[in-house]
Amino acid sequence: MFLENTVNHKEQFGWIEVICGSMFSGKTEELIRRLKRAQFAKQKVEIFKPAIDTRYHDEMVVSHDSNEIRSTPVPAAANIAILAQGCDVVGIDEAQFFDDEIVKICNDLANSGIRVIVAGLDMDFKGNPFGPMPALMATAEYVTKVHAVCTRTGNLANYSFRKADNDNLVMLGETEEYEPLSRAAYFNAIWTQSAEEIEVRKNQKNQD
Repeated sequence: MFLENTVNHKEQFGWIEVICGSMFSGKTEELIRRLKRAQFAKQKVEIFKPAIDTRYHDEMVVSHDSNEIRSTPVPAAANIAILAQGCDVVGIDEAQFFDDEIVKICNDLANSGIRVIVAGLDMDFKGNPFGPMPALMATAEYVTKVHAVCTRTGNLANYSFRKADNDNLVMLGETEEYEPLSRAAYFNAIWTQSAEEIEVRKNQKNQD
């Protein structure tokens, strides 16, 4: 029954492309490039992003270097299934912020003949796999991992180090709050940050 309802039997299947990496690695820039190329080819394109992402614009998907494309903010993955009907290409930015249903939605869209292009952080600020991204990467036909440049070593960066004192998993931010780091620089920064926090607590205890 599931296949009968979701698979396009008459036409070619679509597919899923995932663009992943750390912050400042060019994920959104690559997403926009692919979507604009599809628009140039006169394909029907719809772009979605989480409603919570209002860093640059309420309705635009905007890269860090100010490249942009119009999008539809949605509160949950289920909205995408409704709004994407009749599209040739669907783009989804900041996929890590969506609920796990995004995985089923993307596969249903691909099964119905739609090309789905997803961009998102593969790891959170703690270095753990982020939300639905691992499952999206596992079920995608194509996975592109892009890298930033480590601000401390100049090597390839694949970690997003959070400089701000905030333990919430979801925290939107820019260069003031985050820094792209290589593996060695990231773990050195984590160790230094932990040591500083211990010292602060020790001083506070002594003052009490």
